[in-house]
Amino acid sequence: MRELTFGYSPCPNDTFAFHALTFGLVDAPFVIKPVLLDIEELNRRAHEGAFDLTKLSVGAFAGVGDRYTLLRSGAALGKGVGPLVVTRTPMTFDDAVQLRVAIPGRETTAYRLLRLAASALPNVVEMRYDRILRAVADGEVDAGLIIHESRFTYAKHGLRKAIDLGDWWERETQLPVPLAGICARSDVPPNVRAHAERAIRASVQYAFDHPEASREYVRVHAQELSPEVCAQHIALYVNEYSLDIGDEGLAAITRLVTA
Repeated sequence: MRELTFGYSPCPNDTFAFHALTFGLVDAPFVIKPVLLDIEELNRRAHEGAFDLTKLSVGAFAGVGDRYTLLRSGAALGKGVGPLVVTRTPMTFDDAVQLRVAIPGRETTAYRLLRLAASALPNVVEMRYDRILRAVADGEVDAGLIIHESRFTYAKHGLRKAIDLGDWWERETQLPVPLAGICARSDVPPNVRAHAERAIRASVQYAFDHPEASREYVRVHAQELSPEVCAQHIALYVNEYSLDIGDEGLAAITRLVTA
């Protein structure tokens, strides 16, 4: 059988959603070779067409041009799922973005949303997403743009929310927040691409139907996350849009890519 490389993140939502496909629990005319990387690394690797299938930030779509094609299944969209800007001391969003702001990568959807919402960003510092909370708490930076599970844990670091960029986007557009999608490299044949889309959808459905099946796979890749945070993460980011983006999801993606 043909082997397809599939780049996705080690975050609980991805390991939960793609566990069945990775381990051959759903029908597919190919086998998967998984490559688990941070989302910004996946964004960067897409410029060289590193993987047959890959998760990409919607904020990175414009940068990869026609190298990849979006699939309708496996996406991360929704309401109440957006990135946050947090600070050590209470301050307004407008004040926070004039200071040193840590960001999880310039091609992330989070940074694209931040650039849309902020009048100016004079001093941004790139760092891996899971370092940002500590960097803010320790005073290495003044504010942090946080994604993934950090939205559940920032208060434990004594940090304050300056803005929820997901709420801002939803108020501005009345659309869900389009965080990321699964894309196929342009040289993957159309029939294989169609099979991949169906297999990814089946994998997400399998995860919904058998939520315990991926428990160990999620745990192994969740680093220091508690089972409670993993469950919150999965419940928030894996939803009906993960089965099919739908017309509303496509509208949200188009709006962000062209904004």
